[in-house]
Amino acid sequence: MGKYFLKLPKMGESIAEATLVKWLKEVGDKIETDESVVEIATDKVDSDIPSEVKGVLKEKKFLENDIIKVGEIIGIIETENDDMNEQVEDDINTQIEKEIGEQESVSVPFIESEIEPIISFEENKTNETKNNLDKKFLSPLVKNIIKKENINYQELEKIPGTGKNGRITKKDILSYLNSRQSDSFQDISSEQNLVLGTQDKIIEMSRMAKLTSANMIASKQISAHVQSFVEADVTDLWNWREKVKNSYQIREGEKLTFTPLFITTLIKALKDFPLLNSSVDGDKIIQKKAINISMATALDDGSLIVPVIHNADHLNLVGLSKAVNDLASRSRNQSLKPEEVQGGSFTITNVGNFGSLMGTPIINQPQVGIVAIGVIRKVPSVIETPKGDFIGIRRKVMLSHTYDHRIINGAMGGNFVKKMADYLDQWDKNLII
Repeated sequence: MGKYFLKLPKMGESIAEATLVKWLKEVGDKIETDESVVEIATDKVDSDIPSEVKGVLKEKKFLENDIIKVGEIIGIIETENDDMNEQVEDDINTQIEKEIGEQESVSVPFIESEIEPIISFEENKTNETKNNLDKKFLSPLVKNIIKKENINYQELEKIPGTGKNGRITKKDILSYLNSRQSDSFQDISSEQNLVLGTQDKIIEMSRMAKLTSANMIASKQISAHVQSFVEADVTDLWNWREKVKNSYQIREGEKLTFTPLFITTLIKALKDFPLLNSSVDGDKIIQKKAINISMATALDDGSLIVPVIHNADHLNLVGLSKAVNDLASRSRNQSLKPEEVQGGSFTITNVGNFGSLMGTPIINQPQVGIVAIGVIRKVPSVIETPKGDFIGIRRKVMLSHTYDHRIINGAMGGNFVKKMADYLDQWDKNLII
């Protein structure tokens, strides 16, 4: 009999751990090849981990709601293959601990080099305090919050970590900041002052809603949010879609929505303004070569998820349309893979789907920009012709561009969204799809 060690796979550069949501198999259950064994959740997406072999689940290493680091063994599956490469569990755990230790050691220089110059430390700070803090693994997002909020070593030491092995999580930092603010300002909406009526109803937020809330709060704390707005004439685009949408649906078996059309013009504008296709890491700007479009998608329960169209600039309009429809469908069916919500370089959200004239979306960290598409309306407009100006009915849409003012100034942010509007205005009425 052989053994197969089911481990938490790598799920993107920014993900170091996941929460075990549910075991799909019990000890003693038979497992087929590629059959899902356990359900896990990260701050980006929920997904299943399948077995690469056929066998029987012999041991569970973690319980539900436990935090698992990438590379750790989740369970052991007994196989009938005697030739299976069998490793000693202790050796594997030793290797995992080594890798985790390397990650922890990498995080320490960041604290010392990035935070320490900003914060004035007491000269008599004990080595014991530093040593205790050095043992805490801090994610890049937590580090950025620490730096921005000028949280010193003394404060950091007082924050109780709810993550595995006492790790300080994003939630812990945000909770501490809220309590710190309440020391100076009275919070009128606190639980102590909350009065419930007899007809009031308390609704527990979903896990995804809690994660979205925490991410949005963190983004507002990290980035300097500024908005620019323009109005685009999409009459030609509207008429072109009306002309081709029925034949497209018959040929491709799916609808041609407006979202891929807007993404097409967004990609052109990003090529004209490549700095917008960037991310921020501390005081460094990472300009991305690949254009990976994050697409905000509303779920049936009211929460939000943001799948990514990787290398969107390499797809034609048909490819973009199929990618949009596929990701939207699997988002609502909760069947996205972890890598499909990672690596986005710029985000688009279509608030017009819900009748909104426009919106002021929050930046999807660590990106530096997001565009919101409003509802397409019929409006009276001045039409310029060689024979003079006339009043006519045109279809127009508001575009809202939220950008990180730390690296994107108003001129660039405004010109970028104006360029996108120009591409919409100039849509090719004779485009063959």
